[in-house]
Amino acid sequence: MTNPMREQISRITRRAFFGKSATGLGTAALATLLGRQASAGSGSVPPGVGGYPHFAPKAKRVVYLWQGGAPSHSDLFDPKPVMARMAGQEIPESVRGTTRLSTMTSGLKKYSIVPAIKPYKKYGKSGLEITSMMPHIGSIADDITLVRSMNTEAVNHAPGVTFFLTGAQVPGRPSLGAWLTYGLGCDTDNLPAFVVMTSSDKGKTCGQLFFDYYWGSGFLPTRYQGVRFRGAGDPVPYLTNPEGVSRSSREKLLEGIAELNRTHLNDYGDPEIDTRIAQYEMAFRMQSSVPNLLDFSNEPKNILDMYGPQVHEPGSFARHCLIARRLLEGGTRYVQLMHSGWDQHSNLFTQLEKQCEDTDQPSAALVKDLKQRGMLDDTLVVWGGEFGRTPFGQGPEGKPNGRDHFGRAFSLWMAGGGVKGGHVHGATDDFAWNIRENPVHVHDHQATILHLCGIDHERMTYRYQGRQFRLTDVHGKVVQGILA
Repeated sequence: MTNPMREQISRITRRAFFGKSATGLGTAALATLLGRQASAGSGSVPPGVGGYPHFAPKAKRVVYLWQGGAPSHSDLFDPKPVMARMAGQEIPESVRGTTRLSTMTSGLKKYSIVPAIKPYKKYGKSGLEITSMMPHIGSIADDITLVRSMNTEAVNHAPGVTFFLTGAQVPGRPSLGAWLTYGLGCDTDNLPAFVVMTSSDKGKTCGQLFFDYYWGSGFLPTRYQGVRFRGAGDPVPYLTNPEGVSRSSREKLLEGIAELNRTHLNDYGDPEIDTRIAQYEMAFRMQSSVPNLLDFSNEPKNILDMYGPQVHEPGSFARHCLIARRLLEGGTRYVQLMHSGWDQHSNLFTQLEKQCEDTDQPSAALVKDLKQRGMLDDTLVVWGGEFGRTPFGQGPEGKPNGRDHFGRAFSLWMAGGGVKGGHVHGATDDFAWNIRENPVHVHDHQATILHLCGIDHERMTYRYQGRQFRLTDVHGKVVQGILA
Protein backbone atom coordinates (compact mmCIF):
# COMPACT_ATOMS: atom_id res chain seq x y z
CA MET A 1 0.00 0.00 0.00
CA THR A 2 1.39 3.40 -0.95
CA ASN A 3 2.19 6.03 1.67
CA PRO A 4 -0.58 8.41 0.54
CA MET A 5 -3.14 5.64 0.96
CA ARG A 6 -1.86 4.85 4.46
CA GLU A 7 -2.09 8.52 5.32
CA GLN A 8 -5.64 8.68 4.05
CA ILE A 9 -6.68 5.65 6.12
CA SER A 10 -5.00 6.93 9.26
CA ARG A 11 -6.34 10.47 8.91
CA ILE A 12 -8.87 11.10 11.70
CA THR A 13 -11.94 12.76 10.34
CA ARG A 14 -14.66 14.11 12.63
CA ARG A 15 -16.89 11.18 11.73
CA ALA A 16 -14.14 8.63 12.38
CA PHE A 17 -13.27 10.27 15.69
CA PHE A 18 -16.78 9.92 17.02
CA GLY A 19 -17.10 6.48 15.47
CA LYS A 20 -13.95 5.19 17.11
CA SER A 21 -14.98 6.83 20.38
CA ALA A 22 -18.17 4.83 20.22
CA THR A 23 -16.15 1.60 20.20
CA GLY A 24 -14.33 2.70 23.34
CA LEU A 25 -16.23 4.22 26.25
CA GLY A 26 -19.21 4.66 23.93
CA THR A 27 -19.67 0.93 23.52
CA ALA A 28 -20.57 0.52 27.18
CA ALA A 29 -23.24 3.19 26.89
CA LEU A 30 -24.51 1.66 23.66
CA ALA A 31 -24.71 -1.78 25.23
CA THR A 32 -26.74 -0.35 28.09
CA LEU A 33 -29.00 1.46 25.62
CA LEU A 34 -29.70 -1.70 23.67
CA GLY A 35 -29.87 -3.95 26.72
CA ARG A 36 -27.16 -6.29 25.44
CA GLN A 37 -23.80 -6.34 23.62
CA ALA A 38 -23.75 -3.63 20.97
CA SER A 39 -22.54 -6.03 18.30
CA ALA A 40 -25.02 -8.82 18.95
CA GLY A 41 -27.59 -7.78 16.37
CA SER A 42 -30.08 -10.56 17.03
CA GLY A 43 -33.78 -10.19 17.65
CA SER A 44 -36.14 -7.46 16.53
CA VAL A 45 -36.13 -5.79 19.92
CA PRO A 46 -33.83 -6.61 22.86
CA PRO A 47 -35.29 -7.69 26.19
CA GLY A 48 -35.67 -4.08 27.29
CA VAL A 49 -33.28 -1.58 28.80
CA GLY A 50 -32.14 -2.02 32.37
CA GLY A 51 -34.42 -1.11 35.25
CA TYR A 52 -37.83 -1.78 33.70
CA PRO A 53 -40.44 -2.60 34.77
CA HIS A 54 -40.18 -0.60 37.98
CA PHE A 55 -42.75 -2.83 39.70
CA ALA A 56 -44.87 -5.88 38.91
CA PRO A 57 -47.06 -5.06 35.88
CA LYS A 58 -50.77 -5.75 35.69
CA ALA A 59 -50.64 -5.65 31.88
CA LYS A 60 -48.01 -7.55 29.92
CA ARG A 61 -49.31 -6.37 26.56
CA VAL A 62 -51.48 -3.56 25.16
CA VAL A 63 -53.86 -3.23 22.22
CA TYR A 64 -55.07 0.28 21.38
CA LEU A 65 -58.25 0.38 19.28
CA TRP A 66 -57.82 3.88 17.90
CA GLN A 67 -61.00 5.46 16.52
CA GLY A 68 -59.78 8.18 14.19
CA GLY A 69 -61.92 11.25 13.63
CA ALA A 70 -63.28 11.52 17.18
CA PRO A 71 -66.35 9.51 18.32
CA SER A 72 -69.20 11.64 19.68
CA HIS A 73 -69.31 11.17 23.45
CA SER A 74 -72.83 12.57 23.88
CA ASP A 75 -74.18 10.14 21.27
CA LEU A 76 -72.32 7.05 22.45
CA PHE A 77 -71.20 7.01 26.07
CA ASP A 78 -72.50 10.01 28.04
CA PRO A 79 -76.34 10.16 28.23
CA LYS A 80 -77.87 13.57 28.91
CA PRO A 81 -81.69 13.66 29.46
CA VAL A 82 -81.56 17.45 29.82
CA MET A 83 -80.27 17.77 26.27
CA ALA A 84 -83.18 15.65 25.03
CA ARG A 85 -85.66 17.93 26.76
CA MET A 86 -83.95 21.09 25.48
CA ALA A 87 -83.38 19.95 21.88
CA GLY A 88 -82.99 22.93 19.55
CA GLN A 89 -82.49 25.42 22.36
CA GLU A 90 -79.17 27.17 22.83
CA ILE A 91 -76.54 25.92 25.23
CA PRO A 92 -76.30 28.67 27.88
CA GLU A 93 -73.34 31.03 27.60
CA SER A 94 -72.62 30.35 31.26
CA VAL A 95 -71.95 26.71 30.31
CA ARG A 96 -69.93 27.47 27.19
CA GLY A 97 -67.66 30.03 28.84
CA THR A 98 -64.43 30.62 26.93
CA THR A 99 -64.07 27.05 25.63
CA ARG A 100 -61.70 26.81 22.68
CA LEU A 101 -63.49 25.61 19.55
CA SER A 102 -62.28 25.03 16.02
CA THR A 103 -62.53 27.84 13.47
CA MET A 104 -65.44 25.99 11.86
CA THR A 105 -67.80 26.78 14.72
CA SER A 106 -66.10 29.31 16.98
CA GLY A 107 -68.06 32.13 15.29
CA LEU A 108 -71.56 30.63 15.30
CA LYS A 109 -74.42 32.95 16.19
CA LYS A 110 -76.30 30.20 17.97
CA TYR A 111 -75.12 26.98 19.64
CA SER A 112 -78.23 24.81 19.35
CA ILE A 113 -78.44 21.60 21.35
CA VAL A 114 -78.51 18.36 19.37
CA PRO A 115 -79.33 15.45 21.71
CA ALA A 116 -78.19 11.86 21.21
CA ILE A 117 -79.43 10.62 17.85
CA LYS A 118 -80.36 7.18 19.23
CA PRO A 119 -81.54 6.10 22.70
CA TYR A 120 -79.26 4.76 25.41
CA LYS A 121 -79.61 1.40 27.14
CA LYS A 122 -78.39 -0.04 30.42
CA TYR A 123 -76.12 -3.05 30.00
CA GLY A 124 -74.80 -5.78 32.27
CA LYS A 125 -75.12 -6.20 36.02
CA SER A 126 -73.40 -2.84 36.39
CA GLY A 127 -76.15 -1.07 34.45
CA LEU A 128 -73.61 0.87 32.38
CA GLU A 129 -75.43 3.27 30.04
CA ILE A 130 -74.18 3.02 26.45
CA THR A 131 -75.82 3.86 23.15
CA SER A 132 -78.17 1.26 21.72
CA MET A 133 -76.07 1.51 18.53
CA MET A 134 -73.35 -0.50 20.31
CA PRO A 135 -75.07 -3.60 21.72
CA HIS A 136 -71.92 -5.73 21.48
CA ILE A 137 -69.82 -3.32 23.52
CA GLY A 138 -72.83 -3.20 25.81
CA SER A 139 -72.46 -6.96 26.25
CA ILE A 140 -68.99 -6.47 27.77
CA ALA A 141 -70.12 -3.60 30.03
CA ASP A 142 -69.12 -5.51 33.16
CA ASP A 143 -65.56 -5.85 31.83
CA ILE A 144 -64.87 -2.20 31.00
CA THR A 145 -64.06 1.06 32.72
CA LEU A 146 -65.82 3.91 30.95
CA VAL A 147 -63.97 7.21 31.41
CA ARG A 148 -66.39 10.12 30.83
CA SER A 149 -64.02 12.90 31.86
CA MET A 150 -61.23 12.90 29.28
CA ASN A 151 -59.93 16.28 28.17
CA THR A 152 -57.31 17.69 25.81
CA GLU A 153 -56.07 21.05 24.55
CA ALA A 154 -56.09 19.91 20.93
CA VAL A 155 -58.94 21.00 18.63
CA ASN A 156 -57.75 19.57 15.30
CA HIS A 157 -57.17 15.99 14.25
CA ALA A 158 -53.46 15.58 13.54
CA PRO A 159 -52.30 17.50 16.64
CA GLY A 160 -54.91 15.65 18.71
CA VAL A 161 -53.80 12.19 17.56
CA THR A 162 -50.14 13.13 17.90
CA PHE A 163 -50.77 14.36 21.45
CA PHE A 164 -52.46 11.13 22.52
CA LEU A 165 -49.94 8.81 20.90
CA THR A 166 -46.67 10.71 21.48
CA GLY A 167 -47.29 13.15 24.33
CA ALA A 168 -46.86 16.30 22.22
CA GLN A 169 -48.96 18.01 19.56
CA VAL A 170 -45.90 18.57 17.36
CA PRO A 171 -44.49 15.48 15.54
CA GLY A 172 -41.09 14.13 16.48
CA ARG A 173 -41.54 12.42 19.85
CA PRO A 174 -41.50 8.64 20.34
CA SER A 175 -44.92 7.00 20.24
CA LEU A 176 -46.48 5.15 23.15
CA GLY A 177 -45.74 1.79 21.52
CA ALA A 178 -42.11 2.77 20.99
CA TRP A 179 -41.71 3.77 24.65
CA LEU A 180 -43.20 0.46 25.81
CA THR A 181 -41.05 -1.71 23.57
CA TYR A 182 -37.98 0.37 24.46
CA GLY A 183 -38.54 -0.23 28.15
CA LEU A 184 -40.01 -3.73 28.18
CA GLY A 185 -38.69 -5.41 25.03
CA CYS A 186 -40.55 -8.26 23.38
CA ASP A 187 -41.53 -11.83 24.23
CA THR A 188 -40.81 -13.21 20.76
CA ASP A 189 -38.12 -13.13 18.09
CA ASN A 190 -40.49 -14.22 15.32
CA LEU A 191 -42.90 -11.27 15.33
CA PRO A 192 -42.40 -7.53 15.69
CA ALA A 193 -42.75 -6.11 19.19
CA PHE A 194 -44.96 -3.26 17.95
CA VAL A 195 -47.44 -3.72 15.08
CA VAL A 196 -49.80 -1.20 13.49
CA MET A 197 -52.76 -1.82 11.18
CA THR A 198 -54.96 0.86 9.62
CA SER A 199 -58.48 0.69 8.22
CA SER A 200 -61.30 3.01 7.20
CA ASP A 201 -65.05 3.07 6.78
CA LYS A 202 -66.15 1.71 3.41
CA GLY A 203 -67.38 5.05 2.18
CA LYS A 204 -64.08 6.77 2.99
CA THR A 205 -66.07 9.58 4.56
CA CYS A 206 -63.29 10.54 6.97
CA GLY A 207 -60.60 12.68 5.36
CA GLN A 208 -57.93 12.22 8.03
CA LEU A 209 -54.69 10.48 7.14
CA PHE A 210 -52.68 8.18 9.37
CA PHE A 211 -49.15 9.52 9.48
CA ASP A 212 -46.09 7.37 10.15
CA TYR A 213 -45.13 9.41 13.19
CA TYR A 214 -48.24 8.11 14.98
CA TRP A 215 -46.24 4.91 15.46
CA GLY A 216 -42.72 6.30 15.02
CA SER A 217 -39.76 6.01 17.38
CA GLY A 218 -38.91 9.72 17.38
CA PHE A 219 -35.47 10.14 18.92
CA LEU A 220 -35.38 6.56 20.21
CA PRO A 221 -33.47 4.07 18.02
CA THR A 222 -35.62 3.18 15.01
CA ARG A 223 -35.81 -0.49 15.98
CA TYR A 224 -38.55 0.58 18.41
CA GLN A 225 -40.89 2.06 15.79
CA GLY A 226 -44.07 0.23 14.84
CA VAL A 227 -44.17 -2.20 11.91
CA ARG A 228 -47.18 -1.44 9.76
CA PHE A 229 -49.06 -4.40 8.31
CA ARG A 230 -50.85 -3.56 5.07
CA GLY A 231 -54.46 -4.56 4.54
CA ALA A 232 -54.01 -5.95 1.03
CA GLY A 233 -51.30 -8.02 -0.66
CA ASP A 234 -48.26 -8.94 1.39
CA PRO A 235 -48.76 -7.45 4.86
CA VAL A 236 -45.12 -6.38 4.88
CA PRO A 237 -43.46 -5.30 1.58
CA TYR A 238 -40.62 -7.42 0.18
CA LEU A 239 -41.25 -10.22 2.67
CA THR A 240 -41.63 -12.77 -0.14
CA ASN A 241 -38.49 -14.04 -1.86
CA PRO A 242 -38.10 -12.93 -5.49
CA GLU A 243 -38.86 -15.56 -8.10
CA GLY A 244 -35.96 -18.01 -8.41
CA VAL A 245 -34.47 -17.18 -5.00
CA SER A 246 -34.64 -20.03 -2.49
CA ARG A 247 -34.93 -19.60 1.26
CA SER A 248 -31.43 -21.01 1.80
CA SER A 249 -29.85 -18.65 -0.72
CA ARG A 250 -31.72 -15.70 0.85
CA GLU A 251 -30.38 -16.77 4.24
CA LYS A 252 -26.79 -16.84 2.96
CA LEU A 253 -27.23 -13.43 1.38
CA LEU A 254 -28.53 -11.99 4.65
CA GLU A 255 -25.64 -13.57 6.58
CA GLY A 256 -23.20 -11.78 4.29
CA ILE A 257 -25.00 -8.45 4.67
CA ALA A 258 -25.15 -8.90 8.44
CA GLU A 259 -21.40 -9.53 8.59
CA LEU A 260 -20.72 -6.30 6.70
CA ASN A 261 -23.10 -4.42 8.98
CA ARG A 262 -21.44 -5.86 12.12
CA THR A 263 -18.07 -4.69 10.85
CA HIS A 264 -19.52 -1.23 10.31
CA LEU A 265 -21.16 -1.34 13.75
CA ASN A 266 -17.83 -2.20 15.40
CA ASP A 267 -16.23 0.77 13.65
CA TYR A 268 -18.87 3.36 14.49
CA GLY A 269 -21.09 2.03 17.28
CA ASP A 270 -24.16 3.56 15.65
CA PRO A 271 -27.36 1.98 17.06
CA GLU A 272 -29.05 2.50 13.69
CA ILE A 273 -26.66 -0.06 12.20
CA ASP A 274 -27.71 -2.49 14.92
CA THR A 275 -31.32 -1.77 13.96
CA ARG A 276 -30.53 -2.57 10.34
CA ILE A 277 -29.05 -5.95 11.31
CA ALA A 278 -32.01 -6.81 13.51
CA GLN A 279 -34.60 -5.81 10.91
CA TYR A 280 -33.00 -7.98 8.22
CA GLU A 281 -33.07 -10.93 10.60
CA MET A 282 -36.64 -10.21 11.69
CA ALA A 283 -37.77 -9.99 8.06
CA PHE A 284 -36.28 -13.42 7.40
CA ARG A 285 -38.07 -14.97 10.38
CA MET A 286 -41.32 -13.24 9.46
CA GLN A 287 -41.31 -15.07 6.14
CA SER A 288 -42.48 -18.07 8.16
CA SER A 289 -44.37 -16.47 11.04
CA VAL A 290 -46.52 -13.93 9.17
CA PRO A 291 -48.21 -16.35 6.71
CA ASN A 292 -49.18 -18.53 9.69
CA LEU A 293 -50.47 -15.46 11.50
CA LEU A 294 -52.82 -14.65 8.63
CA ASP A 295 -54.01 -18.21 8.06
CA PHE A 296 -57.42 -18.44 9.72
CA SER A 297 -58.06 -22.04 8.67
CA ASN A 298 -57.43 -23.24 12.23
CA GLU A 299 -59.82 -20.71 13.78
CA PRO A 300 -63.11 -22.29 14.89
CA LYS A 301 -66.21 -21.04 13.10
CA ASN A 302 -67.73 -19.72 16.33
CA ILE A 303 -64.67 -17.48 16.83
CA LEU A 304 -64.85 -16.13 13.28
CA ASP A 305 -68.59 -15.54 13.68
CA MET A 306 -67.96 -13.70 16.94
CA TYR A 307 -65.88 -11.05 15.10
CA GLY A 308 -68.61 -10.55 12.51
CA PRO A 309 -68.90 -11.03 8.73
CA GLN A 310 -66.24 -8.44 7.90
CA VAL A 311 -63.57 -10.64 9.49
CA HIS A 312 -63.22 -12.27 6.06
CA GLU A 313 -62.56 -8.94 4.32
CA PRO A 314 -58.85 -8.03 4.00
CA GLY A 315 -58.12 -4.62 5.45
CA SER A 316 -61.26 -4.45 7.59
CA PHE A 317 -61.26 -3.44 11.25
CA ALA A 318 -62.85 -6.78 12.16
CA ARG A 319 -60.08 -8.74 10.47
CA HIS A 320 -57.45 -6.60 12.15
CA CYS A 321 -59.00 -7.28 15.55
CA LEU A 322 -58.60 -11.03 15.04
CA ILE A 323 -55.03 -10.58 13.78
CA ALA A 324 -54.35 -8.46 16.86
CA ARG A 325 -55.40 -11.31 19.13
CA ARG A 326 -53.10 -13.69 17.27
CA LEU A 327 -50.21 -11.20 17.49
CA LEU A 328 -50.69 -10.75 21.23
CA GLU A 329 -50.93 -14.50 21.63
CA GLY A 330 -47.66 -14.84 19.71
CA GLY A 331 -45.73 -12.47 21.96
CA THR A 332 -46.14 -9.02 20.38
CA ARG A 333 -45.99 -6.36 23.09
CA TYR A 334 -48.13 -3.57 21.61
CA VAL A 335 -50.71 -3.55 18.81
CA GLN A 336 -52.23 -0.32 17.49
CA LEU A 337 -55.33 -0.65 15.30
CA MET A 338 -56.26 2.68 13.71
CA HIS A 339 -59.71 3.00 12.14
CA SER A 340 -60.96 6.22 10.57
CA GLY A 341 -64.50 7.35 9.87
CA TRP A 342 -65.73 9.12 13.00
CA ASP A 343 -65.50 12.70 11.68
CA GLN A 344 -69.21 13.46 11.32
CA HIS A 345 -69.27 17.17 10.45
CA SER A 346 -72.21 16.86 8.05
CA ASN A 347 -73.36 13.22 8.09
CA LEU A 348 -74.06 12.56 11.77
CA PHE A 349 -77.52 11.06 11.20
CA THR A 350 -76.32 8.56 8.59
CA GLN A 351 -72.66 7.78 9.16
CA LEU A 352 -72.38 7.49 12.93
CA GLU A 353 -74.55 4.39 13.06
CA LYS A 354 -72.55 2.82 10.22
CA GLN A 355 -69.33 3.42 12.14
CA CYS A 356 -70.84 1.70 15.14
CA GLU A 357 -71.83 -1.26 12.96
CA ASP A 358 -68.26 -1.56 11.63
CA THR A 359 -66.50 -1.38 14.98
CA ASP A 360 -68.91 -2.48 17.72
CA GLN A 361 -68.91 -6.25 17.18
CA PRO A 362 -65.17 -6.77 16.51
CA SER A 363 -64.15 -4.51 19.42
CA ALA A 364 -66.28 -6.52 21.83
CA ALA A 365 -65.21 -9.80 20.23
CA LEU A 366 -61.55 -9.04 20.88
CA VAL A 367 -62.25 -8.48 24.58
CA LYS A 368 -64.34 -11.67 24.78
CA ASP A 369 -61.74 -13.67 22.87
CA LEU A 370 -58.93 -12.54 25.15
CA LYS A 371 -61.06 -13.27 28.20
CA GLN A 372 -61.97 -16.81 27.20
CA ARG A 373 -58.27 -17.55 26.56
CA GLY A 374 -57.28 -16.27 29.99
CA MET A 375 -55.40 -13.33 28.48
CA LEU A 376 -57.62 -10.37 29.40
CA ASP A 377 -56.35 -10.10 32.96
CA ASP A 378 -52.87 -9.21 31.71
CA THR A 379 -53.81 -7.52 28.41
CA LEU A 380 -54.89 -3.88 28.43
CA VAL A 381 -57.46 -2.94 25.78
CA VAL A 382 -58.05 0.77 25.10
CA TRP A 383 -60.81 2.17 22.83
CA GLY A 384 -61.03 5.87 21.96
CA GLY A 385 -60.14 8.76 19.69
CA GLU A 386 -58.39 12.13 19.76
CA PHE A 387 -61.30 14.12 21.29
CA GLY A 388 -65.09 14.20 21.36
CA ARG A 389 -67.65 16.14 19.38
CA THR A 390 -69.68 19.24 20.18
CA PRO A 391 -72.97 18.87 22.07
CA PHE A 392 -74.33 21.54 19.72
CA GLY A 393 -75.02 20.99 16.05
CA GLN A 394 -72.99 21.97 13.02
CA GLY A 395 -74.42 22.66 9.58
CA PRO A 396 -77.32 24.63 8.09
CA GLU A 397 -79.01 26.97 10.55
CA GLY A 398 -82.12 25.34 11.93
CA LYS A 399 -81.16 21.95 10.42
CA PRO A 400 -77.77 20.94 11.84
CA ASN A 401 -76.50 17.65 10.41
CA GLY A 402 -73.19 17.18 12.19
CA ARG A 403 -70.97 17.94 15.15
CA ASP A 404 -67.61 19.74 15.31
CA HIS A 405 -64.45 18.77 17.22
CA PHE A 406 -64.60 19.07 21.01
CA GLY A 407 -61.71 18.53 23.43
CA ARG A 408 -63.07 19.99 26.67
CA ALA A 409 -64.79 16.76 27.66
CA PHE A 410 -65.17 13.34 26.00
CA SER A 411 -65.16 9.60 26.68
CA LEU A 412 -63.12 6.45 26.09
CA TRP A 413 -63.11 2.97 27.58
CA MET A 414 -60.53 0.47 28.81
CA ALA A 415 -60.71 -3.22 29.65
CA GLY A 416 -58.53 -5.88 31.27
CA GLY A 417 -54.93 -5.35 32.30
CA GLY A 418 -55.62 -4.11 35.83
CA VAL A 419 -58.60 -1.76 35.35
CA LYS A 420 -62.00 -2.09 37.01
CA GLY A 421 -64.91 -3.75 35.23
CA GLY A 422 -68.42 -2.30 35.08
CA HIS A 423 -67.11 1.05 36.28
CA VAL A 424 -67.70 4.69 35.28
CA HIS A 425 -64.99 7.22 36.06
CA GLY A 426 -65.67 10.94 35.94
CA ALA A 427 -68.76 12.90 34.95
CA THR A 428 -69.74 15.91 32.86
CA ASP A 429 -72.47 18.52 33.34
CA ASP A 430 -76.01 18.29 31.94
CA PHE A 431 -74.78 19.40 28.50
CA ALA A 432 -71.75 17.04 28.20
CA TRP A 433 -69.68 20.21 28.06
CA ASN A 434 -67.77 20.77 31.30
CA ILE A 435 -66.20 18.08 33.49
CA ARG A 436 -67.96 17.94 36.83
CA GLU A 437 -65.74 15.41 38.62
CA ASN A 438 -62.50 13.43 38.26
CA PRO A 439 -60.99 15.01 35.11
CA VAL A 440 -58.53 12.85 33.17
CA HIS A 441 -56.05 14.66 30.95
CA VAL A 442 -54.24 13.03 28.03
CA HIS A 443 -51.02 12.90 30.08
CA ASP A 444 -52.91 11.26 32.97
CA HIS A 445 -54.17 8.63 30.53
CA GLN A 446 -50.61 7.96 29.32
CA ALA A 447 -49.25 7.81 32.87
CA THR A 448 -51.93 5.25 33.75
CA ILE A 449 -51.16 3.00 30.78
CA LEU A 450 -47.47 3.00 31.70
CA HIS A 451 -48.33 2.32 35.35
CA LEU A 452 -50.45 -0.69 34.40
CA CYS A 453 -47.43 -1.98 32.46
CA GLY A 454 -45.22 -1.64 35.54
CA ILE A 455 -43.59 1.67 34.61
CA ASP A 456 -43.36 4.86 36.66
CA HIS A 457 -43.93 7.52 33.99
CA GLU A 458 -41.77 10.04 35.85
CA ARG A 459 -38.77 7.68 35.90
CA MET A 460 -38.96 6.50 32.29
CA THR A 461 -36.81 9.05 30.49
CA TYR A 462 -34.48 9.31 27.52
CA ARG A 463 -31.79 11.94 27.12
CA TYR A 464 -31.94 13.83 23.83
CA GLN A 465 -30.45 17.19 22.82
CA GLY A 466 -29.27 17.94 26.33
CA ARG A 467 -32.41 17.18 28.32
CA GLN A 468 -34.37 14.23 29.66
CA PHE A 469 -37.61 13.50 27.80
CA ARG A 470 -40.53 11.37 28.86
CA LEU A 471 -43.85 10.40 27.28
CA THR A 472 -45.84 12.58 29.69
CA ASP A 473 -43.47 15.58 29.37
CA VAL A 474 -43.54 17.26 32.83
CA HIS A 475 -47.18 16.42 33.50
CA GLY A 476 -49.44 13.47 34.23
CA LYS A 477 -50.67 11.53 37.22
CA VAL A 478 -51.90 7.96 37.48
CA VAL A 479 -55.71 7.72 37.57
CA GLN A 480 -56.04 5.66 40.73
CA GLY A 481 -59.85 5.54 40.50
CA ILE A 482 -59.86 3.12 37.55
CA LEU A 483 -57.33 0.64 38.94
CA ALA A 484 -58.72 -2.72 39.99
